[in-house]
Amino acid sequence: MNIIPTLEEMRSALDNRNGKSLQDKFANSTVAICGLGGLGSNIAVALARAGVGRLILIDFDKVEVSNLHRQQYKASQTGCFKTEALAANLKEIAPYLTVITHTRQIDENNFNELLCNADIICEAFDGAEAKAMLVNSVLEKMPERYLIAASGMAGIDSANVVRTRRITDHFYLCGDEVSDVEDNIGLMSSRVMLCAAHQAHMALRILAEKYEA
Repeated sequence: MNIIPTLEEMRSALDNRNGKSLQDKFANSTVAICGLGGLGSNIAVALARAGVGRLILIDFDKVEVSNLHRQQYKASQTGCFKTEALAANLKEIAPYLTVITHTRQIDENNFNELLCNADIICEAFDGAEAKAMLVNSVLEKMPERYLIAASGMAGIDSANVVRTRRITDHFYLCGDEVSDVEDNIGLMSSRVMLCAAHQAHMALRILAEKYEA
């Protein structure tokens, strides 16, 4: 028998685990996730489970078979837009989460429109050009927003070299800052998820007003 807990039951469980004051901060926050691949889909799941109130999901790709080994999608969702598939999966995990989806490519012309309501922005793109565009645009045009980007999570090197660094007061960088999938070293789900966890955890720390990496 499939019984979904009530909002009160789910919130009480989080309050008991983490404290009401902290959960209030999470519940009243909005985090944008730009790119819903190995990084972004895992960031979203972690934040949804933590009780973050609103997630903005931005991507224009569809789920492919090659995504399934490291991204939070089901085989039955192959061919679906990632925004729609991930929103559905998140609703199974956190049914009272507010999910806002934008199935479009973010660029210099629309990033402010898409991100203006976010407290924290997570950069989770695959390509260097898209990463640079988002980071440069947010740092230049939205300097008051917190930005958490990623660099280096490819290959099977030690998990211990993946870290979070605070670059400026509002800009954080997660990863080993060296490895690149273009070097044909592969993408291991465990290492990609580890980097995503760094990003999600830094977002939670910022919401908790703990700003040191």
